[in-house]
Amino acid sequence: MTVAPENVPEAGGGRRRFTRADALVMGCYAVAAFVIYAGLWTNLGRGGYMTNSMQDQNMWEWFFAVTAHAVFHWENPLFSDLQNFPAGVNMMANTAMLGLGIPLSPITQLFGPTATWAIALTGGLAGTAIAWYWVFSRHLVGSRTAAAIGAAFCGFAPAMVSHGNAHPNFVVLFLIPFIVLRLIRLAQGRRPVRDGIVLGLMLGYQVFLGAEPLLIMMMAFVLFAAGYAVSRPRAALRMVKPMAGGLAIAAVIAVVITIYPLWWQFFGPQSYDRIEHGRVGNDTAALTRFATESIAGAPQAAADVSMNRTEENAFFGWPLIILMVVLTVWLWRNVLARAIAISMFLMAWLSLGIQIVVNHRETGIPGPWKLLFNQPLFNSLIESRLAIGCIPAIAALLAIATERVFRAAPSLRDRDLLVRFLWLVALAAVLIPVAPTPLKTTLRPDTPAFFTNGAWRPHVGTGSVVVVPLPNDADARGLHWQVRAGLGFPLAGGYFVGPTGPDDRRGRYGAVKRPTEELLVRVRNSGEVPEVTSAQRAQAIKDLKYWQADAVVLAPVANGTALRQTVEQLIGAPARFVDGVWVWDVRALRR
Repeated sequence: MTVAPENVPEAGGGRRRFTRADALVMGCYAVAAFVIYAGLWTNLGRGGYMTNSMQDQNMWEWFFAVTAHAVFHWENPLFSDLQNFPAGVNMMANTAMLGLGIPLSPITQLFGPTATWAIALTGGLAGTAIAWYWVFSRHLVGSRTAAAIGAAFCGFAPAMVSHGNAHPNFVVLFLIPFIVLRLIRLAQGRRPVRDGIVLGLMLGYQVFLGAEPLLIMMMAFVLFAAGYAVSRPRAALRMVKPMAGGLAIAAVIAVVITIYPLWWQFFGPQSYDRIEHGRVGNDTAALTRFATESIAGAPQAAADVSMNRTEENAFFGWPLIILMVVLTVWLWRNVLARAIAISMFLMAWLSLGIQIVVNHRETGIPGPWKLLFNQPLFNSLIESRLAIGCIPAIAALLAIATERVFRAAPSLRDRDLLVRFLWLVALAAVLIPVAPTPLKTTLRPDTPAFFTNGAWRPHVGTGSVVVVPLPNDADARGLHWQVRAGLGFPLAGGYFVGPTGPDDRRGRYGAVKRPTEELLVRVRNSGEVPEVTSAQRAQAIKDLKYWQADAVVLAPVANGTALRQTVEQLIGAPARFVDGVWVWDVRALRR
């Protein structure tokens, strides 16, 4: 980040010769990513499933499969009615990552969506680290060792690995460092037109990889820029003109690329204007504890102050927090480091949400997020994720500090070697506790043969399949079964984000539950067979007509006997057992 010539290498930057050392560093990142996902790769053909992804792997694989299906059948990738039939799913309003799903469609088509899922996650961690290494080593510090340390933290920080269980849109961040770099080049005003064009292309593409991490990055960059402007107001004023011109060019290009997809996202079918998560800011304790998948991880302590295993968004550990305070004080006179530190602390503060909570105790002290949480775009953000904006800042401070130590001890004399050694030992003591461990993988139960051998075909025409109970955010296996059936039929219900209702554009997870689905969920949870009333039977027929159902299918599930008996009462006919599932052909009922 070539902002302050007295602190960083010459800004022309980026022309440093690629060496074996660079290749070694990048190779280490790739190996580390494969080790983290070793369980997934070794079980790729046997139904490997990320244990802590809950139902998200099923959902993401469905996104990848449906995107590939749209590409190869020349269909609109922004929408699909293969789930939540007949209303469908707005793919742009979900985290479908079309910027990854479309290019990887051939792989999805040839090897299946689990392969695409594994490539996205593994390549995301490694690619993010490699991208930051390239930027750090060419534009921030002269030491490859310093750059490698900082970039490793960017790629494998606790929050990155936590999201690596289930959220590739928060893992595939390889464009972010180059967007930041291009913004800084705009401020330097060397080639504002060219830099504006390149920035616009990157911003447009990043929207199709993940708009939410882009928003978080932009917030962190604005705070960094404000911190720099306060320290160097005259220099900042000189940067306004070239940056404004370049940003205008970038905005035009990005809008041209994204205007129709974004219109579809916010105003197209099954769109929504916000999704409310409640109070989900970080407890201050989350900043100092260790994440589940860290070497020093304490799963219960992490679960105590996080939404779930995929949302451990802070968890930097108390040694690293202390080191960041020490480095901020030590590097305060360095203008670049000062601006980075200001951004880091402010993003951490914002991540605490609308009220500061200390170890579960509400202090009554409002957080700065209270000013933003109800505004458009911000009202759908999970505010604890703002701590992710601290990751590049922490990494940059680690790199700057490491280079300063190496410059203070430049020779190979014993004293200088000792200084370097002690610094690296200190870094190891701080970073090893937050280093990642391999993510847990389990094996999926076998898909019923009914879906894999084509036995479903005689029972399905142009209507949908109703899986009992319908796929939802608690059990989305039906999406996987549909994929294994070659997406040959649409599903009622599903796991996605859509509007709460025709007149309520608030977002919600999953389809709006109809009365019959709610009844079946109660039976699944209780295991008790109710006395079905005539009104419930009539409602079931009405719901089947709404879903345009051709078949109702009950696969092996908990309390399956109670569910079968309940459906038989609702439909008024016994089921047929076909290749591992119970099937009711209901086409006659909805005529």
